[in-house]
Amino acid sequence: MKYCSDCGAKLVEQIPANDDRLRYVCPQCEIIHYQNPKVVVGCLPVAGDKVLLCRRAIAPRMGYWTIPAGFMENGETMLAGALRETREEAAAEVCDEVLYRLFDIPHINQVYVFYRANLNGGFGIGPESLESALFSEADIPWSELAFPIVTDVLTEFFADRKTGEYPVRVSTPSPLWAKHVGWEPDTDKTL
Repeated sequence: MKYCSDCGAKLVEQIPANDDRLRYVCPQCEIIHYQNPKVVVGCLPVAGDKVLLCRRAIAPRMGYWTIPAGFMENGETMLAGALRETREEAAAEVCDEVLYRLFDIPHINQVYVFYRANLNGGFGIGPESLESALFSEADIPWSELAFPIVTDVLTEFFADRKTGEYPVRVSTPSPLWAKHVGWEPDTDKTL
């Protein structure tokens, strides 16, 4: 940030009183502009022994396959955001949604939340997808997955399906995953 969104004055970076980190502070109106992590939400739609994936039409990783997901909007719950993203990216409705996977990603200031859900009807594409398709485990295009996190979720899902138990997992991926796919979080806007 360079300028205050309230009064337009040039911001300074400083540690405010009773705080412990640098913040953007307006010297004119004294507003502290907090920057907080972004939340990415999505669903892993399941139909029988297959999962629904979307081929990305946008950067980063355009042309690669992913789980329908994107940034949560103000005023919505995590689940409402995941359902909206599933509709927007895969033109799909789901039901029986269950929290499935959480990723804390502090090196890019994001948190990812995925639900496991049953596909409820058909599917298609939205403006951020080139195509969408159902894949059995044997048919997953593993070398064409957009992000290591997608690989993690799918690998865990297929292992969990064999046991019939779907624990909620929480992890923090290595900062190397973003470098692995050439992602610059300051310029790219979605998962």
